[in-house]
Amino acid sequence: MTADETRVDGGGDAVWMREALSAGATARRVAAPNPWVGAVLVTGDGRVFRGATEAPGGRHAEVVALDAARAAGAPTAGATLFVTLEPCTHHGRTPPCTGALVAAGIARVVVAVEDPDPRVSGRGFGALRAAGVDVTVGVSRAKAEDLLAPYLAHRRTGRPMVTLKLAATLDGRTAAADGSSRWITGPEARADVHRLRAEHDAVLVGAGTVRRDDPELTVRHVAGPDPLRVVLGRAPAGARVHPAVELSGDLDDVLRELAARGVVGLLVEGGATVAHAFHQAGLVDRYVLYLAPAFMGGSDGTPLFSGPGAARIDDLSRNQLLSVRRLGDDLRIDLAGARAPALVP
Repeated sequence: MTADETRVDGGGDAVWMREALSAGATARRVAAPNPWVGAVLVTGDGRVFRGATEAPGGRHAEVVALDAARAAGAPTAGATLFVTLEPCTHHGRTPPCTGALVAAGIARVVVAVEDPDPRVSGRGFGALRAAGVDVTVGVSRAKAEDLLAPYLAHRRTGRPMVTLKLAATLDGRTAAADGSSRWITGPEARADVHRLRAEHDAVLVGAGTVRRDDPELTVRHVAGPDPLRVVLGRAPAGARVHPAVELSGDLDDVLRELAARGVVGLLVEGGATVAHAFHQAGLVDRYVLYLAPAFMGGSDGTPLFSGPGAARIDDLSRNQLLSVRRLGDDLRIDLAGARAPALVP
């Protein structure tokens, strides 16, 4: 992202962190599997420079903002930097950001959340404080945790953040008795699913869904990159999902294999059997349910989950409601999953 320059009169930490979060959000589809970080540099003469992490191998957000300030001839000594994630202190594809900040004479660094990557994890703060930089941590933490949730899950658990996408009628049916399911929801909801795909590094379905529906699993209705396509089992040779990664075995092993491939956010779009497997294993971080104002009107359609459920009412999976949005005639309901609490320390 190219940083921009704006003259300002000042503002509180939360105000500047909100701008840093907005900058970081623009890098979600660019920076992964690296964290999509945003930064705002406020110089002593009241100028502001924004930056976001570039594609892997490119500059981190802090350096983008610093470079923009230098290009504008603005003084960096004594400036304050607001950044959504702890600055790195190790040599990767680029030099450590802590060194760049110290060399630039930054006086204060305000950070939203610590980086759980063991190569960073407090070392960034330590390096800055050792150099005499004032460090504040935790400003807008919850918002940063939400923005960076896939990255944080990947670093904390060794698995991608898993979003389970479901679409159903009001009576909880995902397909008719003959197996047909196109289209339960309307065009607005279907476009939103494509946005959801573009926001994830990979999309996973079962081989049964491939044989039955022959999906492409690409991003077509919105602008954005196609995710890595993953099939549980073997897809037929001529299936439109190819080229795809074909995996099988224990789901935890599958997730760790995908994490090793750089997948930090996984969208599961499988049928009722795959949905049940992830749900019952407690591997879902977030549920996204699209509800159409329609009824199948019987018990012979396909349910949301195929397999044994709660034996007693006390065993129900009760999930935190995150948001409800109307998309045309349909509703999108977001729920926190079983693993979601682990994302917030």
